[in-house]
Order: sequence, then C-alpha cells, then structure tokens
Amino acid sequence: MKKLAFFSCLLIVISCGKKVESTSPSVEAISESVYASGIIKSRNQYQVYSTVNGMIQEILVTEGDAVKKGDPLMRVLNEPSKLNNYNAKLAADFADIFANSDKINEAKVTMDLALSKLKNDSLLFTRQKNLRAQSVGTVVELEQRELAFKTSKASYEVALFRYRELKRQLDFASRQSKTNLKITNALAGDYVIRAETNGKVYKVLKEKGEFANTLNPVAIVGDDKDFVIEMKVDEYDIARIKNNQRVLFTMDSYKGKVFEASVEKIEPLMNEDSRSFTVKAISVTKPDVLYPNLSVEANIVILTKAKALTIPRSYLISDSLVLVNETEKRNVKVGLMDYQKVEIVKGLTSADKVYKPVL
Repeated sequence: MKKLAFFSCLLIVISCGKKVESTSPSVEAISESVYASGIIKSRNQYQVYSTVNGMIQEILVTEGDAVKKGDPLMRVLNEPSKLNNYNAKLAADFADIFANSDKINEAKVTMDLALSKLKNDSLLFTRQKNLRAQSVGTVVELEQRELAFKTSKASYEVALFRYRELKRQLDFASRQSKTNLKITNALAGDYVIRAETNGKVYKVLKEKGEFANTLNPVAIVGDDKDFVIEMKVDEYDIARIKNNQRVLFTMDSYKGKVFEASVEKIEPLMNEDSRSFTVKAISVTKPDVLYPNLSVEANIVILTKAKALTIPRSYLISDSLVLVNETEKRNVKVGLMDYQKVEIVKGLTSADKVYKPVL
C-alpha cells in the first residue's frame, strides 16, 4: 500500500510540472483550399461500342497500340449483310445506264424513223395542197395525204415520248441502284468497329468469338499524351470553385511529390448519389509517365495571402477562441485557414502569446 501511494503522488507531481505549449502569432503566407479526390483520365478517353449485334470475327488491335481516327479495331461477323451488299452490286450493274445503251439506241432508231416518215408525209401533203390549188388531183387524194401526215406526226410524238421516258426510267433505276449500293456498303461498314479519335488502346474488353452488342463496350481508347485530372467536389464547396484556380495534387504512385494543375472545367450537373460535382483540371507540372485511373488527392486553392497573421490551427478553440494564458479565453476573428494554420483577422497581435489547449 505504501508503494502504491508513493507512485500516485509521483504521477501527480509529474502532471503538475508538465509545461503547456505556447506560441506567438507570426506573419506568413497562407492559402485556403478545398479538398478533392479523383483519378487521372486520358484526354478524350471513351468506351468503344459496336453499332450492330454480332459475333466478333477479328480483333485488329492489342492493348497499348496507337490508333488514328477511323482505324479499324474489330470486325463483327454478319453474312446477311455481305449477301445484301452483293445483291445490291448486281442490281447496280444491271441497272447501269451504260449497260442499257442498246435499249436507248433502239428507241432512238424508232424515233428517227418516225421523224423521217413525218418529214416525207409533210412534204407530200404540202405538194398535194399546191396541186389542188391548181385544180390538179382530187379532194380525196388531198385528204389522204393530210391523214398520212397527221398519223406520222402522232407516231413521231409517241416515239419521242417513249425515248425520253425510257431514258428517264433507266436513269432513275441506275441512280436508285447506286444509292442502294451505297446504303448496303454503309451498313456493311457498321460491322467494322473503328476508332473515333487519335490515341491509344488502353483496354480490349472482348475476345474473338464473343458476342458484341450495342449496350456493352468492347474497348477503351484515349489520348496517349494528354491527360486530365477528374475530381469530385462536395456540393457544399462547389460554389467556391472557379476556372483557372490553382490545384496542388499528389498521387500514391509518386509519394512525397506535389504536382500543380489548373481548373479547366466544372460540370454543372450534380451526382445525386454522391452529392458531388465533377471538376476537371489540366496539369501544369506532371510526372513523365501517367496512366488512366491513377488515384489523386488534390487541394484546390481558393484564396491566398502573402502576409497574414497566423497561429497553428490546433491552438484555435471552436473556431473563435484562443487561450491567452492557461485559463483565460479570448474571442478572435478568423480569416483563411488551411490544414495547419489559421489567419487571425482580429483579436491578437504578433506580440501576444497563446497557449495550446489541453485535450
């Protein structure tokens, strides 16, 4: 019992003799920032989808390949499309205007013959009228010549109409068949999945022989040199975020290093599940090697003061009080604050001493 009493007294003496930490406000730079977490994304990174349903016949790229806009990535098998395309080509060849030149020439010969007969009957009719004016020949002969002339005229007009109509129909059929061929070619092109932008193939999500549809992506493609930081900012802080604000970020892949970026875009629609907004930033300083989906922790700098009266944030009580001795509390007005320091706008001077509250 005597030993226990001795150690208890010793602890009391040590506790009473413990010195309370203190400091004086100092003038230094301070910045206020908003915390955000996010990932690295390739510029123009997107998921590639097939525009048709079918089995993947061939995969033309591998992960890491550089591609240009329009380059084929995969081919989807579709035999009916090939057959339709072949039929359309046959129809286009059959309806081609040059392939039907014999029909046009035949109609033109018929029209030319009708024109020659019309000219001849017109000449005979005119001659018979002149003879009749001189009382030569009969009225019946004149009427017969007139009837022959009118018949030849009607025959020529019919032949001319048929010639023109045949040309019009053949021209329409030719243009229609060529249009149908273009349509089937375009539909056949849908069975080739192509890159929409220049960049790199980051992920191939399907294998040869698997089924591709319009709902599930088959690959991920993005820029291979230009990257953006995609951050999530809480709805309570989004009103303070503006374009071109400075961003300081760190990555687990480069521990101990701080990189700088600048806010490029604030997406205006809030994610209802996370109650956050997506903010994108472009790197000002960055490591030589980056990969999509690397994790990022960032601070978006809202305000900065080059000269501010500051104290350690751990010395502040309830965001408005400080200890000016071990027991006396004083009201202060605070300004900017970061994770370590807080600006004192009113209530302290650099000559004051403040004490760290004992928790």
